[in-house]
Amino acid sequence: MSRDVGWSYFRGCMNQKENKKTWKVLESEYLIKRPWLTARRDCVELPDGRTIPEYYVLEYPDWVNVIAITKEGRFVMEEQYRYAAGKVSCELPCGVMEAGETPLEAAKRELLEETGYGNGVWQPLMELSPNPGSMSNTTYCFLATGVEKIAEPCLDPTEDLSVYLMTREQVKELVDRNGIFQSLMVAPLLKYFYEYD
Repeated sequence: MSRDVGWSYFRGCMNQKENKKTWKVLESEYLIKRPWLTARRDCVELPDGRTIPEYYVLEYPDWVNVIAITKEGRFVMEEQYRYAAGKVSCELPCGVMEAGETPLEAAKRELLEETGYGNGVWQPLMELSPNPGSMSNTTYCFLATGVEKIAEPCLDPTEDLSVYLMTREQVKELVDRNGIFQSLMVAPLLKYFYEYD
């Protein structure tokens, strides 16, 4: 059943303290806990009293990504092979937040480690859930303008990526032609182009 609602309804939904539709966890059990995979099975009670005996949640650390633009107006982009998808992907600089880091600290660290770029003016752009139905983490997206090359990349032992500087038009064409496969990167780029075009 659908109903006609206005913006004020959705603004209320965005404020969790006012949202009466949260579920109650009755039981929770970890099925696997590994550095890159943690899975949990919960028994939950819905607001109307019904229960779901098996609801599966994947726990991940929070992630960050950065739209980094140089002083010359070039976008700092990466290309790397993504094993699970089985394809080479063009992406924004990104990574996992480490314990004790703020999202901004993690974003600055990841940009510097992966590309050697830093400095500039930073601002939060948006926060996204990779999959709110089954994943517990948040992706924090930042815009960094006026960045410059200040070091050589310092990649993790398992990272194998290339760094490219692209024009605004090239990045827009990548988005337009599905050249960026990762939805958590397409979304902030679309927001950026919507707000700054």
